[in-house]
Amino acid sequence: MRQLRAALTAVALFLAAPALADTQVIHAGRLIATAESDMFGPATITVVDGRITDIVPGVRPAPEGATVINLLDKTVLPGLIDMHVHLSSDPGGEFWREAVDPDEWGVVVGTRNALTTVRAGFTTVREAGSAANVGFVLRRGTAEGVIPGPRIVAAGPALSIVGGHGDVTGFREEVLHALATNFTCTGAVECAERVREASRAGSDVIKITATGGVLSQQARGLEAHFTTEEMTSIATTAHSLGLQVMAHAHGARGVEAAAAAGIDTIDHGTFVDEAAIRVMQQRGTALVPTLRALTGVRDGLGRGIYTPVVESKIRETLDHLGDNVRLARRYNVPIAFGTDAGVFPHGQNAQEFQLMVDAGMTPREALASATTVAARTLRMEREIGRIARGFSADMIAVDGNPLTDVRTLEQVRWVMVRGRVIP
Repeated sequence: MRQLRAALTAVALFLAAPALADTQVIHAGRLIATAESDMFGPATITVVDGRITDIVPGVRPAPEGATVINLLDKTVLPGLIDMHVHLSSDPGGEFWREAVDPDEWGVVVGTRNALTTVRAGFTTVREAGSAANVGFVLRRGTAEGVIPGPRIVAAGPALSIVGGHGDVTGFREEVLHALATNFTCTGAVECAERVREASRAGSDVIKITATGGVLSQQARGLEAHFTTEEMTSIATTAHSLGLQVMAHAHGARGVEAAAAAGIDTIDHGTFVDEAAIRVMQQRGTALVPTLRALTGVRDGLGRGIYTPVVESKIRETLDHLGDNVRLARRYNVPIAFGTDAGVFPHGQNAQEFQLMVDAGMTPREALASATTVAARTLRMEREIGRIARGFSADMIAVDGNPLTDVRTLEQVRWVMVRGRVIP
């Protein structure tokens, strides 16, 4: 409850703040404009109506009436992007709460977690599955400045097979019928219809559960769920509507099938092998590795948090931590930063960086995965991911140099999203 009260206080401060200043001038002691460039400084960044209009070396005087932000003792860099979060979820929640909590409670939880996430330096997130309109409401709230939080690319409810990961499971049959949603499909035609319905509802991206999942209440394995025809239909229909498809996928054959069907990102890819990674390479499919999710669920083993069937699947994944990153890097498959926050506590997203470095990435590559690579994967490379003229004023400040020590990103000292400073 203390966290919720703190979030509500921050919302009040956010709403009480004046509208976007016409001009803001940021004096940065050190600047990393893009993950691919070297750090330099000092530098002066000018923001007008939420957009970066100028970047010049040195400490330049601000025009009359401008708001000056002094970060001369900090390193300023682009806001971070997390490609896989669940803002309306918290770790360790009992599966049976689906039958107890109304969907609207997810907005309350999501408001708190959006603030926690943005304070951790993540100025854009891809919401990877939520109840009904929850993700869309949070997206609007942060976009309109009603609540403080990151830019949200929202999937809405995940599309799954009947009885698969993402469908309601774990209850008696009559309870399942009462809780049944319309986010499952069987056959290519019905799957295409679900995609069109998601587009109509407001999805920015289509999320599917292409394989079994670790946290669902099923003893079945983690391989492919949808048929090739169903996944191809989903990808083709989404692309015809200008939407990308993200696939929760653990097992190698499920990863391979999803990539071959034209799915845009493989999220998790825990058991990916060379045959699957080659298909990803050929199709230009990006990997979103979510390593912190595995360490997050590992921390809950033996504590009565998970059912026995879930604990068994968690143990099955742990020997493969980082294998997906190592293989993707070897085959030059794009690696876009994503964490599965909500499986572990929100706000700890940046702990993923060290896990990526432990798996063989350089600090620069890890930072790029959460800025330029993620922005390109989202097709937003002209809007976010770097500090450049014309880009959204999404910036953070840290004490050290993340190009040499990624753990500095775990302690973000200042955040701006769309030109608004986060309290």
